[in-house]
Amino acid sequence: MPATDVAARFREIRDKVEAEQRLTLDDGIFLYDPAVPLQQIGELANLVRERKNGNVGYFNINTHLNPTNVCVYRCRFCAFRSDLRDPKGYVMSDEQIVQRGREATENGCTEMHIVGGLHHKMPYQWYRGIIELLNETYPQIHLKAWTAVEINWFEFQTKKSKQWVLQDMRDAGLGSMPGGGAEIFHPEVRDQLCEHKANTHEWLQIHQTAHEIGLRTNCTMLYGHVEQAYHRIDHLIRLRELQDRTGGFQVFIPLAFHPENTKLDNIKKPSALMDLRTMAISRLMLDNVQHIKAYWIMLGIETAQTALAYGADDIDGTVRHELIYHDAGATTPECLSVDHIKQLITEAGRVPVERDTVYNHVHREPHDFTKWTSGAPVGV
Repeated sequence: MPATDVAARFREIRDKVEAEQRLTLDDGIFLYDPAVPLQQIGELANLVRERKNGNVGYFNINTHLNPTNVCVYRCRFCAFRSDLRDPKGYVMSDEQIVQRGREATENGCTEMHIVGGLHHKMPYQWYRGIIELLNETYPQIHLKAWTAVEINWFEFQTKKSKQWVLQDMRDAGLGSMPGGGAEIFHPEVRDQLCEHKANTHEWLQIHQTAHEIGLRTNCTMLYGHVEQAYHRIDHLIRLRELQDRTGGFQVFIPLAFHPENTKLDNIKKPSALMDLRTMAISRLMLDNVQHIKAYWIMLGIETAQTALAYGADDIDGTVRHELIYHDAGATTPECLSVDHIKQLITEAGRVPVERDTVYNHVHREPHDFTKWTSGAPVGV
């Protein structure tokens, strides 16, 4: 496309965004064309970002818990999973799980992010028991747990409905759901990555059911492997359509693929420029999702910091004990201090604001950082 045509086409998109009109599939695919200057897309995404979330950069204080890495599935992109008899395989004991909760409490965490492998020898009650044990022992910590893939596995284990499983987990203490397991929805790609696990229909239905019973959830997209621009935009539009129906997604997280130690290790990981382009396009396409997160574990600290000017308004949190992406070659630190996170946000020209999992302000006692309460929703 000649440069003059590129400029004219981009002006059409800019006019739409400024008028708060929805972008189409073709609009999104066009924005992935390398001929469209990244800086211009970033400026447009920043317009939307500031319209929705002002000048703040959100973060939280959280820890990860991966109770087991033994998994029945063999997804080509995963470096975390293990076979039952593999020396790498593990299953955490109740004592280890409680210890992780104690450590989280002592470090002022407001959230535990709980996901893991689908262990074919561990019954549903074991997974439910993790939530119940932590909720009973440390009731103030919000438990964000189980991807839609895990919920789908629990359906298989229990022979119960999605609603039954989700409500049962909620009764045990589940607070919200992460957005993992979405990968890329289009079957041309999904069948190459993870043909046996929960399909697109199941993933979307599980999140819709969660929203219908009052659980907020996150949503994600794994990019930078075998997919093309069309597949990414198709994925974003499917999320947008579900959000139109339920309004239950609170944040979108674009996840950069890390190929090391996976069955796709011949692929080069996405560049920082692709990361920023995807972040910005996601902000422009998902006009009905309030927050976009730059997950520093996967992006790297510098790219995540820059993303705060390319549509992102959240940088995630301290992220203690993250294993899944570090197993895939992430070279980021295994934990960031609160002061470091605040510094990163401030250096990016944003105002750091601590939020809890469901985007309420967090207020901490001045002389005891571990004591906190949740206040009004952010933006209020």
